[in-house]
Amino acid sequence: MPQVTTTSDEGMSAENDVRDFSLTVDATGEEAPDTLETLLAAYGSCYVPALRVGAEQRDAGDLGKIEIDVDGELNDDDKLESVDFDIKWEADVDDDTAERVVDRAFDLCKVHDALKDSLHADASVQTGAF
Repeated sequence: MPQVTTTSDEGMSAENDVRDFSLTVDATGEEAPDTLETLLAAYGSCYVPALRVGAEQRDAGDLGKIEIDVDGELNDDDKLESVDFDIKWEADVDDDTAERVVDRAFDLCKVHDALKDSLHADASVQTGAF
């Protein structure tokens, strides 16, 4: 079971202890990544291994280098309204296979599963990119 201990002695910054690791998150974004940036980083970081597993399961093989530009749009209340993934990977695969890999990765990504439906990332992919 995942467990994080979050501690803040003062201000808007918090230290998060995750097993033997430490991650600072600053709600103002002045001293460290802010909360939404951290969420987007977690989403992208979760989606990378999901792409790799999805590629194996959909007979696309090894994708090689993967890069995802994760963009979040805010609503008028400065809350996350939408997420876009601009995905590039090294392997050159046909469009149908790429779409099956992307769709399977969403099924596998635990962060994706934890987000409300309206935050499902819209994804575009460029194969043979590197």
